[in-house]
Amino acid sequence: MKVPGYHFWMVVGLIVIVGPVGCKQENPAEQAKVPAASGNAVREAVGQVAVDAMKAPMDKARQTEGVLERSAEQRAAEINKETR
Repeated sequence: MKVPGYHFWMVVGLIVIVGPVGCKQENPAEQAKVPAASGNAVREAVGQVAVDAMKAPMDKARQTEGVLERSAEQRAAEINKETR
């Protein structure tokens, strides 16, 4: 069963929802007022936080890797002593 005017109200609903989003776009005069560096500074800060978040676990993994390598070398040295 079709409701009369269904497509009309669907289009009106889309305009009501999408319209305000499109109207919030800045015009070039407003963009000139905002310094360009602020956006870059925010991006750099967010990027640095992401790098730091990955760096700490990687540093711990490198330390663990070093410990494992040293213990493997020590074990190999012990085996070589026993076989001579």
